[in-house]
Amino acid sequence: MSKGAENKASETTKHEKPERQYYFPAQIVESFIKKGKESLQTTYMAQFILSVLAGAFIAFGALGSVLLTMDVDSQGVMNLLAGIGFTIGYAMVFLSGSILFTEVNILLPSYIMQSKYWISKKLLYFWLICYIGNFLGALFVGFLLNFSGSLHGEFYDHLLTFMEKKMEFTHRGTWGWFQVLFSGILANWLIGAAAVLATAARDVVGKILGIMLPVIIFEAGNFQHAVANMGYFSISVLEGFDISWYKFILLNLFPATIGNLIGGGILVSLLLSYAYKEEIDEGVLKEEEEAIDEIEHKDQHGEMKPGSHKE
Repeated sequence: MSKGAENKASETTKHEKPERQYYFPAQIVESFIKKGKESLQTTYMAQFILSVLAGAFIAFGALGSVLLTMDVDSQGVMNLLAGIGFTIGYAMVFLSGSILFTEVNILLPSYIMQSKYWISKKLLYFWLICYIGNFLGALFVGFLLNFSGSLHGEFYDHLLTFMEKKMEFTHRGTWGWFQVLFSGILANWLIGAAAVLATAARDVVGKILGIMLPVIIFEAGNFQHAVANMGYFSISVLEGFDISWYKFILLNLFPATIGNLIGGGILVSLLLSYAYKEEIDEGVLKEEEEAIDEIEHKDQHGEMKPGSHKE
C-alpha cells in the first residue's frame, strides 16, 4: 500500500465513530408498540403456550434466588444474590420471547395509546390468557420440583423466609392490602425499567445487564410482583406451609396485580409514549392505526374468532 493510501486509511479510521450500542427512547417506544401488536395478533394457543413458558421461567428465577442465598448471613450480599438469581428467570423470558403478564402491562399500553384508548375483546382475552398461563407454568415447575425430590429440608426452610416476607402484609388488615398494591406499583415500575433497558441494548450481554440492575433493587426491596409471587408460592404449595390459597390470591396476588398494572402500564409505558410521541416514526403509527382499525372492524362484526390469526 502506498504512503498516501495508508495516510487516507489512517484518517478514515481516526474519524470513524463506533456503532451506537443502544437504541434511543423513541425507538424503544416504537419497539413496545410493535411487540404489543405482534403479541396481540398471535393465535390464542400460541399466546397460552408462551405464557406458560414465561410462568415456568419466572418460577426458575424464584428457585435461583433461593438457591443462591442459602447459608448467606450478610443481608446485603443475600439481596444481591437473590436479585442475580431472579435475573436468570427474567432473562429467560425476555430473550425467549415468552409472554409475561407484567411485561404485557408495559407493552400493550403503548399500543393502546395509539388507538385513542380503545380496548378490544381480543386484548382482554389476551390479558386473561397470559395471566392464567403464567400461573399454570409456575405451578407446573413447582409440582415437578416437589415430585423430583431434588430439594431438601434446608431449601424449603429458606424458601419459607421468602414467603413470610411476601405475606407479611396480610396480617395488617385493610392497610396491609393497600401496602401490597403500592408495593406492586414499585415492583412493576422497576420491571418496566428492566424492559426499557433490555430493549435499549443491542446485544445479549447488554440486555442481561439491563435486566439485572432494576431486578436487584426489586428483589432487595421485597416489592410485590404478581408473577414472581406466583413462582415462590408454586414451589411452596405442596410443602404444607401455613399459607392458604385464599390468603395468597385475595390478600397478595390480587392487590399486587392491580399495582403492577399501574406501575408498568402508567408509570413506564404511557408516560414514555406521551413524552416521546413527537419523535415516534410516523410509519409505525400509521401501521398501528391500520391494524387497530382492522381489529375493531372484525370485533364489531363478530369475525374475530378465538385462535384466529391476522396474516
